[in-house]
Amino acid sequence: MTDNVVPLFKDPTTGTYTLPGDTPDTPAAAAAPDEGRPVRRWNRTARGLRAAVTSERTRTAARLVARHGLYVIGGTRITAKRAWDGRTGSRYERMIRAAEAAGNFEEAKEWEDRLTRFRAARHHRRMDLLKAPQDAVKSAGYGAGLTAGGLLLLGIVLAIANKDASWILAPINAVIGVIGAIVYVATIVWGPVVTIGPWLALLTLWQVGRQRQTAPQWALPAQQRDDSGAPITPSIVVTALRDLGIAPMRKAIKEMGDAGAAMLGPIRIAGCGVEVDVTLPSGVSTKEVQGRRRKLAENLGRHEHEVFITLPTAARTVRLWIADSGALDEPIGPSPLTTDDTLKADYKSGRAPWGQDLRGDAALISLYQRMLLITGLSNQGKTAALRALALWLALDRTVEFWIADLKGVGDWDMFDGLATTLIQGPTDEHVIDATEMLEAGVAEMERRIQAPPGTTFPPLVLVVDEAQVAFMCPAVGDDKRPYGGFKATSRYFMAARKIHNQGRAVDVLLWEGTQDPTDQNLPKLVREGAHTRISLALGTESQARMALGDKAVNGGAAPHLLRQGLDKGTVVVASDGITIPAGQASITVRTHYIDTDTAGIIADRAKALRSGIVTTHAVPDADEHDPLADILTVLGTDTRVLTQEVLKRLAALNGKAYGPWSFIDLKRVLDGTGAEPYKSDGRMVIGRDRITRALTNRPDTGSASAAE
Repeated sequence: MTDNVVPLFKDPTTGTYTLPGDTPDTPAAAAAPDEGRPVRRWNRTARGLRAAVTSERTRTAARLVARHGLYVIGGTRITAKRAWDGRTGSRYERMIRAAEAAGNFEEAKEWEDRLTRFRAARHHRRMDLLKAPQDAVKSAGYGAGLTAGGLLLLGIVLAIANKDASWILAPINAVIGVIGAIVYVATIVWGPVVTIGPWLALLTLWQVGRQRQTAPQWALPAQQRDDSGAPITPSIVVTALRDLGIAPMRKAIKEMGDAGAAMLGPIRIAGCGVEVDVTLPSGVSTKEVQGRRRKLAENLGRHEHEVFITLPTAARTVRLWIADSGALDEPIGPSPLTTDDTLKADYKSGRAPWGQDLRGDAALISLYQRMLLITGLSNQGKTAALRALALWLALDRTVEFWIADLKGVGDWDMFDGLATTLIQGPTDEHVIDATEMLEAGVAEMERRIQAPPGTTFPPLVLVVDEAQVAFMCPAVGDDKRPYGGFKATSRYFMAARKIHNQGRAVDVLLWEGTQDPTDQNLPKLVREGAHTRISLALGTESQARMALGDKAVNGGAAPHLLRQGLDKGTVVVASDGITIPAGQASITVRTHYIDTDTAGIIADRAKALRSGIVTTHAVPDADEHDPLADILTVLGTDTRVLTQEVLKRLAALNGKAYGPWSFIDLKRVLDGTGAEPYKSDGRMVIGRDRITRALTNRPDTGSASAAE
């Protein structure tokens, strides 16, 4: 081994070492071995220490030591605070500050009275303590004398009984012996008690700190640090509010101490979650809390969509609804329309079973004389929610539907044979038909308004799905007026506005469904004309204000916070047609989903309630009509129909041409054709066979319309 050792030579001027034959400036020059070894050892030691400190075992051990040490410190603090509260008036003072911070001055005065009584009682106890020493001396003297006298008397009795004078002092000797035994036992036990006592006290303090979780979050085990989904308690709510980042709130809660829960009302079970009213301290606005919904949800161990903040009637109060973790991701039950084949609708007094509110209660909505607007982002369940309402209302046989589906993918196919008019398609021609449908609705509305007072009319509901297509349509009519747009020259816009203004009074209603609202595809005057405003998930708060109005959004409505794709079918409703908790301007509803096949089954039930409905797929031109052929059309498959019913069906088929008709006009058209009205069971009717024969025998040139 020694043969392999290479000698090094030290340069006396530079202090460097070189190999034989090398100069000091060559790369082989190196530091002295005794100078390099300590550096390498230090590096290894540092790396070892760093690895030891940063290892998971070290961190776990450090958390363990810190956790249990802080349990003891926290338990000591809590025990000392309890002792201090028991001997001083600090508890009363804290409650007074809490009541003042909450603005409850009557309660503050009550706690002040209690503090006064506590201080008076404490003063009496202290005065009694001043006299306690001399009273104790007197009591001790009296007690010792009475005891000695009693023992001596007992000894005399025993001496007489035993006829032995030595028994006189026997009781006193016995007592002295018992005292000696007690002292002997105490001397034996005292040592272990002195040794164990402090440890028992330490264990007690540790247990108090552990129960109150006085260790910080970072020191807790992972399973205890994850409090997501934990049950909601007053302390959790107060802590969440304290950590919202609102300085006046934090200061007020700090001054309240343990009484921070005084801000809270009772925590009530509400459906798949809990509900609690929070009275905010002075200097904290409800808007500040609403603006921190996400942070509040995270503080509560929930996702943002699982916490809703609304404003009840009480001033400076917010109502928190906190869902059970994951509950809103569970589907709700099926619609009663699908489970109850005998279910019927009543337009005037009934309410549609539309879904469930967040409390789990059935959400029932009235559609009587209410214009309706529903909007949201694409593919969020808008058409299904709107169609569910129409399907329920169709179970009232008196209601007539005119429908324009400007998407045209078959979502409304089941209304063929149920609706009088069904337009389906996204083109400009379909928008023109939809516009003319609304204008026919305006004509029908005006006819009804001009009818004699007291005249009643069956409800007429005009449904336009994907109405944004109509507003954005560039088509222009022969009169140079655009069909789309949002100005006074727009035919669709003006027809919608006219129905909004007066249609409700004569039961002519307009329901519109739109997506991704803007001022261009959903004009302000149209959206504000709706009595029932509904919104699914939206992208921004400004869109939420367009959909529901400023009042609803200011009151806590937040459709823009619904999760796109995950909250399909969940809507926020602002309407007087649905029960909304007092003080709130809106309510969130999870609607029942009815698929297309099931919707067809429900529509068949509605069709069975009607007869003679012939659906047209375009609005007839009032100037191009054939009364005799139209009469045959409205008769459908019926053998004979009452003349009044024929007039209603003709008006529904072509309101412009037949809306003003009376029995005289009908009779004039049929005179001389061989299909004149005749009596059946004492009432005037029109026979289908006679109309068919009249059309067959009519010359090819000339028609009833020409005769007009």
